[in-house]
Amino acid sequence: MTDGIYAVLIADIIASTARKDVRTLLRKKLAATSEKHLRQNLIRLPYTVTAGDEFQTITAELPALPALILDLRSALRPLSLRIGVGIGGVSGRIQPPVNQLTGEAFQLARRAIESIQEGRFFKFDVLTAFASSNENFNDTINLIYGLHDTLVLQITSKQWEAIGAFLSRRALAPTARRLRVDISTVSRNLKRGYYWQLAGTVNRAGSFIERTFG
Repeated sequence: MTDGIYAVLIADIIASTARKDVRTLLRKKLAATSEKHLRQNLIRLPYTVTAGDEFQTITAELPALPALILDLRSALRPLSLRIGVGIGGVSGRIQPPVNQLTGEAFQLARRAIESIQEGRFFKFDVLTAFASSNENFNDTINLIYGLHDTLVLQITSKQWEAIGAFLSRRALAPTARRLRVDISTVSRNLKRGYYWQLAGTVNRAGSFIERTFG
């Protein structure tokens, strides 16, 4: 990773006012996900709720961003997320609380999530946006994720359940045992839930980020 280049992730909950328990559920899920992602070295600081239903973190390794985003979406179900990622500099020492930190990456992440909220990118819905000083990178990664999110928006709760279990085990047999279904059911739900397309995005987008910023 280029020295001094970090990724800030800002996320918020879609249709949060439709759930009475959204803040309690969000804090509970973020606590468990923070512990997991810190242990896996995917984030530098715990996820922190910074305003209402919005939360932030600084990620650890740039090429791991796509894997982090997929796992975060799975871990926070049934909550659905808009995610903005800013790639750039961070001012000062990186330490909690994250909402006291500033810098280019935070400004870019804010721009990214606002672009989703305001529908600036495409004539179709997106859930993920990236912003950096490299416009060629921005154009390409946002098109990739625009198409990727078209699939994400079609995944059912049952399919997300299979994806989440598979992400933890990475094998059909233990996933089937965990879900108490047969292997063919797991395989079918992964295929119908576009898991293999999502995994392809993780791999290719991770490599693209590494080539651009590595």
